[in-house]
Parts: sequence; structure tokens; C-alpha cells
Amino acid sequence: MPTAIEVFKFLPKKNCGKCNYPTCLAFAMQIANSKAKLEDCPFISEEAKRQFAASSAPPIRLIKFGSGKGVVQMGDETELYRHEKKFFHPTAYSLAISDSLNENEVDARIDKASRMTVERVGQILKLDSITVKNDSCDAERFAKAAERVTSRHEGAIMLISKDADAMRAAAAKIASRVPLLHAADQSNFTAMAQVAKEFNCPLVVRDERGLNELADLVSKVRTTGVEDIALDFGASDAKTLLERASIVRKVSVKRLFRGLGYPIVVMAGRGEHAVLMCMTATMKYGSLVVFDELEDFQAMPLFVLRQNIYTDPQVPIQVKPGIYPVNNPSEKAPILFTTNFSLTYFTVLADIEKSRVPAWLLVVDSEGLSVMTAFAAGKLTPEGVGKAIETSGAKQRSTRGELIIPGMVTRMSGKLQETTGLKVIVGPKESSGLPKFLKSLP
Repeated sequence: MPTAIEVFKFLPKKNCGKCNYPTCLAFAMQIANSKAKLEDCPFISEEAKRQFAASSAPPIRLIKFGSGKGVVQMGDETELYRHEKKFFHPTAYSLAISDSLNENEVDARIDKASRMTVERVGQILKLDSITVKNDSCDAERFAKAAERVTSRHEGAIMLISKDADAMRAAAAKIASRVPLLHAADQSNFTAMAQVAKEFNCPLVVRDERGLNELADLVSKVRTTGVEDIALDFGASDAKTLLERASIVRKVSVKRLFRGLGYPIVVMAGRGEHAVLMCMTATMKYGSLVVFDELEDFQAMPLFVLRQNIYTDPQVPIQVKPGIYPVNNPSEKAPILFTTNFSLTYFTVLADIEKSRVPAWLLVVDSEGLSVMTAFAAGKLTPEGVGKAIETSGAKQRSTRGELIIPGMVTRMSGKLQETTGLKVIVGPKESSGLPKFLKSLP
């Protein structure tokens, strides 16, 4: 969003007050703080609206491909560094399928991609897309492969072909799924842009020679009327990828040059090289990484890396407060409590499950802080736990009359017993001690 002074330049400077603010400068300040809209001024010209829209557009254009639940969003980023605010759209991962494979082999690859999923701290980590490659150089075979993949896979689809006719044949078969088309280069950009416009699909622009050449090619593609663009540097090593991605993000975010303000697509390849390329892209501004081959043991750490990078550093991952049954508890099962910091919750949950002892787990709202951090910050108090017990109906779930508390907060036991009317039992300091502790309860 432009500053108030930058917004002020677009205003008629009448100070008429019809925007409900006394002066145009006051109105500009409200727009800069997202508390007013430029359209609230009755005298603003259409040209000023267009200039303002261009000025206030995100430095990295938002690009979407896919449909329904399988939409992938790329770009729309505003920060150079994650700690300054956050990164918004996690790097998407895609597994490539060659159209030279037979139907059974294609199905096996789709199944492999679908199985590549893991749950971590309440989030499902998985591949986001499948890419169909025109290795056969046969337009009909390419179109059939694309159609087969879309019939068996709900995620987003990217199509890779150097031949515009083959791309048109495949895109026509799956146009409703809004595939990402890869790629326009110096030799075919006019024809590829025509396909992208014909089916209203985003287009990857590729030039491995350098950023100047890529910027020139992007400009040519834009003159054809295509605006939804992604970039492929053709980087063959992590060093080149890191350098070019960093330059593109810096000049775009700082608005030094807008010609390369688009999401970045990385063709990672296979093996250890692919893992290195993916790590680099995930940490430094990549929007989509395509693997020729990816194994489970490679995917899982990459999923976790992506989750860590794209978690808001100012907002811990949280679990919804409430009471949760563990191991099919009855009214005689004990109540334990922990905070709503996801990592704490899932650690405690796993240890209770390991004990095989039925229990009720009360999750107390601590604004996403762990037990000791919340206790030290005054976010975990006897009064707060008492309120959580009442609002969750914990006493109706368990008539045992006992509350097991983390050993780290022993000091709150007396006050907590007085507040809740329950017998407070101090549990182990570490949740790893819960299985033995719970089995020892009478």
C-alpha cells in the first residue's frame, strides 16, 4: 500500500469534505491505513484510479492455478524477510509424470503422490500438484495423459511442453481445471501466449540466459495480453537459483523494478540435487517446485521445512481450546490439562495415547504459549484453568473429582484446588513420564 503522501498525489486536493474527512491529506492518511477507499472521493478520476491500482498492487503478482479444492496460490508476497511480517503462500510442491508412461505407470505415480502425506501439529502436509510432461513429443498422447491425471487427481495441474500445438491439445482437455502452462521461451512465446489467452490459464515464462533477458521476454509476453505470469530462471544449480530469486524479490518488494514481480517456478530434477534445489527455493522465494522424482524420506523433511518457514512467526500454531477424549474415556477417567500450543498439545496427546489409559485432556487457551512460558507470562492461571473447566463441561464429562496438572506448575496447585473444587494431583514435569504415571493411578 502506498504512503499517505503517495496517495495524496492522486487526489483532487479540493478539501471539500465529501469523503467524510476534513482535508484530502486526512483522507489520504486513512487510505494508507486501509480505513478508507479511494472511491470514497466523488471527484477522483478514472485515470487516477488506474494509476493508484498500479501503485498499490502487490510487488509480487498473485497467480492461481487449479480449481475447486485444488487451487494453488502463488505470489502476493510483500516482505523480504519472514520476521518482518510473514510469508503468505507456502511454496507448492509438484511431482512430474511423463506422458511416455503407460496407463498403469501413470496411475502408480498418481497413487504415489496421493500417499505422500503426513500430519504434523494438526496440519496435513502433502504435495500440492501434479505436473504432466510432454516427453513423447506427441500431442495426442500428451492430451490423453493430462486427461487421465485430472480424472484421478483433485489437485492442481501443470502442463509442460515446448510445442504450442501439443499444449493447446492438452489444455483443451482440462481447461476447466485451469492448468499452469510451462513454458513460453524466445522461440515460442507468441504461440504459447495465444494458448494461455484462449483457455485463460497462467503462463510460465522461461529464459535461462539471465534476468535481463527474462525481463525482456516477460515484457513481450505482456504485450500479447497475458498478465498472469510465473518465472522460470532455468537455474541448474542452487547458487544461480539463490542469486536470481533474491534479486527478483528485492527489486520487486522495494519497487525498484516491477518487470519481474511474479512468482518463481523451479524445476528441481531428482535425487540429492532436487532436495537442495527445493530447500533453496523454499527458504528463498520459490513459489512452485517440480520434482522429476521424490521419495517419502526426502519429502517429509521438506514438508516440515516448508511448514516452519510459512508459519507466522508472530502467531504460534494453536489448537482449539476445549476438552478432548483420549483412549475412549468414561466418567471415571481422570482429567489432565495442557495449553493450546500445538506442539505441546500433540506431544501430551501422544504420551497419553501411549499409556492406553482412558483420560480427558483439557486444552486451556494460553494464546498459543507452552506451559512454562504461559505460566511465567501470566497467561496460564488458576482462574483461567477454572474457567476452561466450566466452559468445557469437564466436570460433567468426568465425575472422578480429580485434576492432573503438569509438574512444571506445581505452585498453582493450592489455588487451583480452591478455585475448581477438584482434588489436584501433580503429574510429571515432562509429558514423557505420563504413561508410567497414568498406569500407576488407582
